[in-house]
Amino acid sequence: MSDATTSAVPRLSVVVPTCGRPQLLRRCLQALMAQDLAPAAFEIVIVVDGPEGSADDATLALAQALAAERPQHALRCLHTGQRRGPAAARNLGWRAARGALVAFTDDDTVPAPDWLSRGEDAMRHGLWAALGGRVRVPPLDEPPTDHEQMTRGLERTEFVTANAFVRRRALQRVRGFDERFTRAWREDSDLQFRLQDKAGPVGRCEQAVVLHPVRPERWGVSLRQQKNAFFEALLFAKHPRRYRDRLAGAPPWDYYAIVLLALATLVSTATGRRDTAFASAALAVALVARFAWRRLRNTSHRPGHVVQMALTSLLIPFLSVYWRLRGAWHFRVWFL
Repeated sequence: MSDATTSAVPRLSVVVPTCGRPQLLRRCLQALMAQDLAPAAFEIVIVVDGPEGSADDATLALAQALAAERPQHALRCLHTGQRRGPAAARNLGWRAARGALVAFTDDDTVPAPDWLSRGEDAMRHGLWAALGGRVRVPPLDEPPTDHEQMTRGLERTEFVTANAFVRRRALQRVRGFDERFTRAWREDSDLQFRLQDKAGPVGRCEQAVVLHPVRPERWGVSLRQQKNAFFEALLFAKHPRRYRDRLAGAPPWDYYAIVLLALATLVSTATGRRDTAFASAALAVALVARFAWRRLRNTSHRPGHVVQMALTSLLIPFLSVYWRLRGAWHFRVWFL
């Protein structure tokens, strides 16, 4: 791998956290090595979220092979030592970085050839603490699946670490990412708000583009994503006004209604109040059906997708409420 200690100090450092996805990482690194900046202008810091000698040996082998193929590029590979999440991985990366400007992206993105030069130019001509670039999600299906629709939400996100430029001194000022965000969820919004409070303005650079292709996912990805609600509680605990004004104006009352109606059905059945149990169950089913239809309205109506939406719509309210309340309890905040 390139010897970062003997090369000239780069102007930019690109930090890429990764965990067990060497093929996606290869695609990202190849795009980074095709940037229109001179190789000496930037370094690439890969951070493996996990211990050395684990299943991520393939990642280290990939980094070594690419460094040997492109010796003109400064490329380093670090390990967090244990699974700690992308926030901790990015902290390790930027703290080891040598550039005055740190660019963040993810291992499943494909930065455009002028991504770094556009971002650097925008930072140079403004008093920004940080800039969020543009994320484009290439379409796969029309109409899209629910998973693709959720991924496309990245295109509307104000500041996301799949495409962000932050001055190193600004990161030092706010002490980087909050490592309590152990999933890739809301750690970027938290960083944005703290940068705005303590380091300076955070702007946008639409010309700095990364592609974020939709990844294949196993059945029921929407169920696994409900754990994100735990970290919604943490963000709300830290930034309640901004959370309500800019991210989520109201709690998901329909979820709570479904859960309460399901409990009412069980209690009524156990106490022999069959009419009440039937009414509660019917109303709960109607709310679930409405929720499923909202998810299907602008997405694929292929039979397999329809079945998945119906089944996951039945379970999502219960999982979401569980994780929201667990987050509220854990972070000691009134969060619904």
